[in-house]
Amino acid sequence: MSRDILEETIACVRSRLGDLDEIVIERAVVGLFFSGVKLSTGHAGSAATPIKDIPEAVCCPSSAMAMPFPGKLRGRKAATLMEEAVGSTGVRRALGIAAVNALAQAAAERCGSPGAQVLSDVDAFDAAEIDAGEKVVVVGAFAPFLRSLRQLGADYLVLEKDPATLKPVEIPFFRPAEQAADVIPQADVLLITGTTLINETLDLLLGLAKPTARVAVVGPTVSMLPDAFFRRGCDILGGVEITDPDAFLDVISEGGSGYHFFGKSARKIVLTPRRIHQGDGSSQLRTQQPGRNPI
Repeated sequence: MSRDILEETIACVRSRLGDLDEIVIERAVVGLFFSGVKLSTGHAGSAATPIKDIPEAVCCPSSAMAMPFPGKLRGRKAATLMEEAVGSTGVRRALGIAAVNALAQAAAERCGSPGAQVLSDVDAFDAAEIDAGEKVVVVGAFAPFLRSLRQLGADYLVLEKDPATLKPVEIPFFRPAEQAADVIPQADVLLITGTTLINETLDLLLGLAKPTARVAVVGPTVSMLPDAFFRRGCDILGGVEITDPDAFLDVISEGGSGYHFFGKSARKIVLTPRRIHQGDGSSQLRTQQPGRNPI
């Protein structure tokens, strides 16, 4: 289950930051597309808002009962909110993951990212270095990737629970999420949205990938502490480093997305286990995991 990855990441946060009692929530936001928190340390983290867990369109849905103490998060211990990442589902879980990611950013700033190559202002799609002849499977209707795959003329399929999230041009490539066990083993490149951390499917999806597949997990839900992801065979983590927390939270509170915060209040980062240096002196982003076949 994806909570295993989250539990390992929480343990990593505690190990690297030590006593968390003095770190509290300064601000929390639940936006249309993303949720986020800012800590008293000045660090911030984000996660996708599971909007489909709040299906009612009128006030006031019973799902509002799942909100973690509306209006009362400020001043609460960050470690307490972090534990929601492995507890409840829905909005509480999203805010818990955002707290994990905020603390992970603090930990990465303090301790670095041992064993990882960190690349700033790099898109995870570019880091995946997809060749036109490779079979690509995308988990989740991640619009920028689907557009790039069309432009590349790639052979791809997209696993998605709700086909309504796809454009008409993408429907021929759609496969129901229930077909994951048949579709994912076909992938030479597997691109997974970090939202799978919220719906607890990431570990299962990673386990379906063939040993030679190049695997990327992407999105603002992804942590800057990659240890647990790398141990499960991820080659690329594409996340977000929030550079201006208040501006970032303002944007997502107004329904903003990556189009509005990248290059302004946040930047893209890519983490890989290590960079492989080629014999001609150039270096590639493709990575090699212990126990996996070289790419």
